[in-house]
Amino acid sequence: MMMTLGTAVLSTALLATPIHPSGLQQKVDAVVAAGATSATAEISTDSGRTRASSGAAVAGTHLPVPSDARFRIGSETKTFLATVVLQLVDEGRLNLDDKVERVLPGVVHDDRITVRQLLNHSSGLHEVLATLPSPRSEEFLAIRWKTWTTAELVARATAYPVDFAPGSQVVYNNTGYLVLGLIVEKVTGHSYADAIKHRIIKPLQLRSTSVPGTNPFILGPHARGYLPLEKGLVDITNVNPSVLNAAGEIISTTRDLNRFFGALLDGELLPPQLMQEMKETAHESQYGLGLIRRTLPCGDAWGKDGDAPGYSTWTFVSPNNQRRVTVSVTWGAGNHKAAVNALLDKELCR
Repeated sequence: MMMTLGTAVLSTALLATPIHPSGLQQKVDAVVAAGATSATAEISTDSGRTRASSGAAVAGTHLPVPSDARFRIGSETKTFLATVVLQLVDEGRLNLDDKVERVLPGVVHDDRITVRQLLNHSSGLHEVLATLPSPRSEEFLAIRWKTWTTAELVARATAYPVDFAPGSQVVYNNTGYLVLGLIVEKVTGHSYADAIKHRIIKPLQLRSTSVPGTNPFILGPHARGYLPLEKGLVDITNVNPSVLNAAGEIISTTRDLNRFFGALLDGELLPPQLMQEMKETAHESQYGLGLIRRTLPCGDAWGKDGDAPGYSTWTFVSPNNQRRVTVSVTWGAGNHKAAVNALLDKELCR
């Protein structure tokens, strides 16, 4: 596969504190050297922003990643949905300790599970992905165009008993967020997609962010996404995102994600008491309510990561809330995670 090195781009805003674009470029190049097809990182501060990209937008070519590339953000969708849920709590329309069976009768088949447990991955619900072909497998290609409803996916998971007593431990879980999507619809009378659009995307003017539903295409500039299979890289850019659903279907950009997570952690979307709840982790895990804690030498950074077929994304805000960092990667034949972690750790503590 041909490899293309990109360039770092500074915003036109004056940078009171330099963001060291050349250093960022080297770190992004390292992600591609580790095996990603492409990688993009953007850092935002109150003084400006910088972006660097590396690799190819199309495998085997020298086409650079577009400067405003869109990509599937996977489980970073969960933070958008969790924010909506907590806004409903703030409005008195929902309580974190409400039993799901009371809010949404007959769906989870267990009267012990609470809304909080759905949010912090302690519900014990069976993992929906365990009922489907792995999104990283060749078998997944057979279902790439299928349309799934939220209720249908939840039913696949809840056909199994809970994997452990609700609240007794934490295991990362997509099913809980599908149920939260149904709860938002029940409480508001609107789809979770509409709630995210009206409560977050429009107020923050996230113009390149969308909740695509069943549209298999990434509209606008983007890099192609690939599944690394034994026979080589298989283009998985176009896929019916309803399989990701409320747990992972959003499409966005590095700029929009930095804006959203920065606004969230600066208190623009939730009052202080609910931000504190959002950062409460269960059983000494890293998981809050739709957020992940990243422990660094300079303190705790908060954000989220996400995978969707062909794409991986990370967004974190520095411990002092001064730096927002998003990294987007298109999958390749190697393991890029160590290089991404090195980039994040360095830039969040700079």
